[in-house]
Amino acid sequence: MQSISVEEVKTRLDAGETLHLLDVREPAERAEFNIGGEFIPLGKIRMMDTDGIDSWKSEEVICYCRSGNRSGQACMILESAGFTNVRNLTGGMLAWVNRFGS
Repeated sequence: MQSISVEEVKTRLDAGETLHLLDVREPAERAEFNIGGEFIPLGKIRMMDTDGIDSWKSEEVICYCRSGNRSGQACMILESAGFTNVRNLTGGMLAWVNRFGS
C-alpha cells in the first residue's frame, strides 16, 4: 500500500483527472462532508462486498476515511483481494478539511 497526500489528490481533481476514489467511512460521516468517491463502508469491504468496484482491480484506487486509519485497513484488504494499485489518503477527511475547508 502506498500513501497519497490530500494536496496531490486535490491537484489532480482540480486538473480534471478522473480518479477512483473510495470512501470507507460510515453513512453519517459521509453525510457531513465528502469529496464524491464511491461509497463502500469498511464493514462491507471486510466482508469482501466489493462488486461495485471490482472493475478497478488493475486501476489506481485511492481509499479515504476520517483520519486514514480505516482506509489503511481497507487498502490492505483490497490488496489481498487482488487490487494491484491501492493508495491511502494520508490524514483522511480531517486533513482535507484542515487544508482546504469543507
